[in-house]
Amino acid sequence: MKKKLSGRIIRLIICLAVLGIAILVGVLSGVFDFSKIDIRFDFAVLIKLVVMTFSVIAAESLLSLLLTFPKPDNHRMRSVLSITASLLKYIAFIVILCWGLSILGVNVSTIVASVGIIALVVGFSAESLIADVVTGAFMLFENQYNVGDIVEVDGFRGTVTNIGIRTTSITDPGDNVKIVNNSAMKNILNRSDKLSRSISEIAIPYATDLEKLENEIPALMEEIYNRRTDVFKAPPKYLGVQELAESSVVLKFVVNVDEKDIYSGARLLNRDLLLGFRSLGVECPFPQIDVHPDKN
Repeated sequence: MKKKLSGRIIRLIICLAVLGIAILVGVLSGVFDFSKIDIRFDFAVLIKLVVMTFSVIAAESLLSLLLTFPKPDNHRMRSVLSITASLLKYIAFIVILCWGLSILGVNVSTIVASVGIIALVVGFSAESLIADVVTGAFMLFENQYNVGDIVEVDGFRGTVTNIGIRTTSITDPGDNVKIVNNSAMKNILNRSDKLSRSISEIAIPYATDLEKLENEIPALMEEIYNRRTDVFKAPPKYLGVQELAESSVVLKFVVNVDEKDIYSGARLLNRDLLLGFRSLGVECPFPQIDVHPDKN
C-alpha cells in the first residue's frame, strides 16, 4: 500500500509540474488567448449541432452494423472486425467534437495546438489508457489471440468474444463475462493453438479377462469414433491400466478434440465406453458390502 501511495504522490507532483509549465508556455505563446475566438450560438447553430451529431452517430451505427454481417471462420478476421467496430466509436466522438467546435466558430487548429502542449499532462494522467491502447495494437499485430480463441487468464478460462481498443471480453461456459484491460492481458494461455485431449477412466472387475478385452478394444474405439466424428478428431486411444483400485481395475482412455469440446468430449467418451463395455459383457463394478451374519 505504501509503495502504491508513494507512486501516486510522485505522479501527482509530476502532473502538477508539467501542467504548470504547459500553462506558462501557453500564456507566453498566446495559445490560451481565447479573445480571438468568435463563438456564436443561436437557434440555427443548435439545429446544425443536433443534425451533425445524429448524422455522425447514424453513420457510425450503420458501419458498426455492417461489420456484424460478415461471419468469418478465421479468428484473425473476427478480431480485426471487432477492433474496427471499437475504433469507430472513438473516431465518431472525435469527429463530433471537432466538427461541433467548428460549427460554434471555434478555430479547431488553436484547440489542436493547445492539445499538443498539454499532451504530456494527458500522457501522465492517462498512463493506463495509453498502455491499454498500445498493448491492444501489439496484440493484434503479433496475433497473440483472436476473437473465438479459448484462453486462460489468471485462472479464468473462456472464449474471447470481443477485442476492443482498451479491453478484451472473455466469456466462460457459464456465460460469465470477464472484461480485462488489454494491458493486463499477460501470461495468456491460448488453448486454441493445438488440439486438446479429453480423458476418461473406466473401472472393470478384477475377474475380467483383461487380455481378451484388450484385443476387443481397438474395434470398439473405431466404432466410437465413427459415431462421434463431429467431436472426436481421431479414434480414442487406450493407454493401459491406470490404477489397481480396491475393488476394480481402472483403465485409461484419451481422445483428441478441439479445446471447446474438451468437457463434452469426456462425457461422450464416458458414455460410449460404458455402453461399449456392456455390449462386450463387461459390467462396470460398483461398491458392495458383504454381510456375514453371526451364526451364534
